[in-house]
Amino acid sequence: MNASKKAIPDLSYLFIRNKEKVHYQKSVAELVEQAITRQEGTLSDSGALVADTGRFTGRAPHDRFIVQDTLTRDTVWWGDINQPISEASFAYLFKQVAEYFSHREIFVRDVFAGSDRAHAIDVRVVSETAYQSIFVNNLFIRSAAPDERKRPAWSILAAPGYACPDPEQHGLHNHHFVIINFSQRVILVGGTGYTGEIKKAVFSVLNFLLPLQKRVLSMHCAANTDGNGHTALFFGLSGTGKTTLSADGGRQLIGDDEHGWDESGIFNFEGGCYAKCIGLDEDKEPDIFRAIRFGALVENVNFFPGTRNPDYEDVSKTENTRVAYPIDHVAGAVASGRAAEPKDIFFLTADAFGVIPPVSLLSTTQAMYHFMSGYTAKIAGTEIGIKEPKAVFSACFGEAFLPLHPSHYAELLRAKLADKRINVWLVNTGWIAGPYGVGRRIKLDYTRAIVRAALTGTLKESTFCRHPVFGFDYPTSCPGVPDAVLDPVQLWPDKSAYYAQTCQLAKLFVDNFRKFENHVSSDVLEASPIVLEAAPIV
Repeated sequence: MNASKKAIPDLSYLFIRNKEKVHYQKSVAELVEQAITRQEGTLSDSGALVADTGRFTGRAPHDRFIVQDTLTRDTVWWGDINQPISEASFAYLFKQVAEYFSHREIFVRDVFAGSDRAHAIDVRVVSETAYQSIFVNNLFIRSAAPDERKRPAWSILAAPGYACPDPEQHGLHNHHFVIINFSQRVILVGGTGYTGEIKKAVFSVLNFLLPLQKRVLSMHCAANTDGNGHTALFFGLSGTGKTTLSADGGRQLIGDDEHGWDESGIFNFEGGCYAKCIGLDEDKEPDIFRAIRFGALVENVNFFPGTRNPDYEDVSKTENTRVAYPIDHVAGAVASGRAAEPKDIFFLTADAFGVIPPVSLLSTTQAMYHFMSGYTAKIAGTEIGIKEPKAVFSACFGEAFLPLHPSHYAELLRAKLADKRINVWLVNTGWIAGPYGVGRRIKLDYTRAIVRAALTGTLKESTFCRHPVFGFDYPTSCPGVPDAVLDPVQLWPDKSAYYAQTCQLAKLFVDNFRKFENHVSSDVLEASPIVLEAAPIV
């Protein structure tokens, strides 16, 4: 059957009245054509569609809610991250968005989340724009034979043009919102055209379902493999090098952002990548640059004047410029999205205090402690008012997407590490020889050499020293890296200043972890850094 003649699914279960203006499972070519006709975007010189997501160019975490009901009341980690909303408010907004869609041209796409079908969920996304449907096609796992007669497990209504007229009356902070209803298995995205809200809402769903129902560890990380069973995971917040280090030309990419870990190994939640474009350079990130071709969706990037050539240095719209593309746009990517369980895990941190060693080997309890801490640092200029390094802690390196308490994921990690030869490395991709503004950022070539030595087993053959404050062990030698670089204190001109700065950061770790003290075992608490009153004798 011709794609344009496909039957239309019954959307009455979503309160959307069936009508002729429903575009179901359109091809990417048809969606690109629709997007251009509807003035949603423009083709770049490489053939990628460049679209503007409107007012919102990033997520609005303060406006994300979970319906509080009998299923979630005693399971969700309620607070600033997971804000409750009533069943009545959800019911009102559900019907409002459905009514909004009932009078408009809409796009419907059926996809999967989870490359391991034993753990996958099927998702139907109803969107107001064609570019959103392209995003869904690229980021999720494409169905070979979609069936419009089947009601999927989950449904998403994404309506950027809808604004709640009376937000406070219905438990909202603003006219826009993202709401997850685990009982009805429906997600509402209203008032924002930023496609990342769709992606991260589904990730939040998997972060709830898989750990609770199947004891699968869901993870915010990149993953690659050598093709011979040696899998590596890369955890890290924005700016730590997760995408860059996982996109190694000598290894195969499994996925760049979201994965699950079950008894048989690692599997990608997604079927594509959502990469940052700011400062994109073909020489530094060739895989991403070459993936931007027909079928890819580029968001909020301007062209050089008078051309269709994207200017990736232009941040006048946002610094969060993005490109969404299917993973098969990456040469050599693992088509199945699955691989063996990891042999090496890397926690990446851009330490702007300049005190964390370039690489350290963590014990199981130290891994749990640093996993739950999820540390990196922001530097001057990244946000208004930041004039010196600022510690940032995001539990499990993805706190904004965790419906369950972080200790739940950490205990799953403990179980995965138990009695297995899995190395967990803490890698500082930030500053050495002093804090930001005084020291220097470690060379990418050094970090690559560290990762390479860890993967080959060479790094574990080094002599290790124990850090007097953080307690982890760091190697004194690594091929391709000067020995002095590996010992953080040696490059500081004033050793007492180094330990003063180290204790300042250690205290921030301790203060942050207090909120977890009643949720972890004593051995995890013992992995906390020690705040020294005086510099150690060395």
